[in-house]
Amino acid sequence: METTGMEMHGGGGGGGGAGLVIFGIVYLAIIGLMIASMWKVYAKAGQPGWAAIVPVYNIIVLLKIAGRPTWWLALLFVPFAGLAFIVIPFDLAKKFGKSGGFGAGLLLLAPIFYPILAFGSAQYVGAGAALPARAAA
Repeated sequence: METTGMEMHGGGGGGGGAGLVIFGIVYLAIIGLMIASMWKVYAKAGQPGWAAIVPVYNIIVLLKIAGRPTWWLALLFVPFAGLAFIVIPFDLAKKFGKSGGFGAGLLLLAPIFYPILAFGSAQYVGAGAALPARAAA
């Protein structure tokens, strides 16, 4: 009687359970880190931290922090108009006195850059962030 590779290695069922559990734990850790980071970013901007976890209201508060009008929320319901939200991380970076490169990091590598923004030394400067810093003469 010939044996196939699957019979020799336990039939191929299961086996991936441990990897799935590890993936789940890592996934939950990243979600927890992002919630804590957004909570802290909202608090640094003078908004209630709990707003970061309330659906829809979190977007309204984020728009306020980034200096965009609340009606932008409607853009999420219009096909392709929601792409305008790509500018929000750049606006957010500017409001915390960070560069456009940091804004690109917020957009593309959020799990890395949001904790840096939240737990780093960045301070919310609001409308004054749009003004270039001048060196003292």
